Amino acid sequence: MALSDHLRELRARLIRSSLVVLVAFLVALFFYDQLSDLIRVPYDEAVRRLGGTVETNIVVNDVTGPLMLQLKLCGVVAVVGASPYWLYQIWAFILPGLHPSERKWSRIFAALAGPLFFAGVATAYFVLPKAIEVLIGFTPADATNLVDFGRFFSFISRMLLVFGIAFEIPLFVIMLNLAGVVSGKTLGRYRPWIVIGTFVFAAVATPSTDPFSMLFLAVPMLVLFLVAEVIARLIDRRRGRTDPLAQVGDDELSPL
Repeated sequence: MALSDHLRELRARLIRSSLVVLVAFLVALFFYDQLSDLIRVPYDEAVRRLGGTVETNIVVNDVTGPLMLQLKLCGVVAVVGASPYWLYQIWAFILPGLHPSERKWSRIFAALAGPLFFAGVATAYFVLPKAIEVLIGFTPADATNLVDFGRFFSFISRMLLVFGIAFEIPLFVIMLNLAGVVSGKTLGRYRPWIVIGTFVFAAVATPSTDPFSMLFLAVPMLVLFLVAEVIARLIDRRRGRTDPLAQVGDDELSPL
């Protein structure tokens, strides 16, 4: 197609995606109470574990605070809930320009990216009560910890997003291996640095400062990295059987 036709197709897909997100936002408004209760579950669980040793309450500041919180919460839920549709629109726009082999790998990537992201989100949701318990536990005995609901929601959103994206990194490593950018042997050679870098990333990326969140992020990432390395080595071995020169580096002298 001509460039103008591509732009018109892109505009149509963006409009359809925006309408779906808008519909999801309107639906989320009707379930705002249930969504706010769902967001509060990690906090309530942390307070229950503290057993009344720390006095803490959730508050909403400012006159416009409740409205902004409702719009922000429903907006995030709408974008996440409509993600299968608008991600499909992006993929359908790119798909015609891919080769048959690239289409096959893109389908595999699309099939694995979603479950991995939600697995990271589920792990973060499981870790949050312990993280909140540790953070609130630093409150002095003679003080009351007032948790602003808006900042609390931003904290939870960043936590879920960091865990979800972190679980996607090994999948990108496999895609780089398929593209010939990195080999399984290279991953094995730099494995100690990958371990150190993973813990550093987990310590910096998690919004909370407790070691439990770092460990719950770093350990699954390391397991996924090891799985990615094994898969990369298998791909290299299969590639070497079909192409004898596949394992020869760019700066190495080939047998020819």
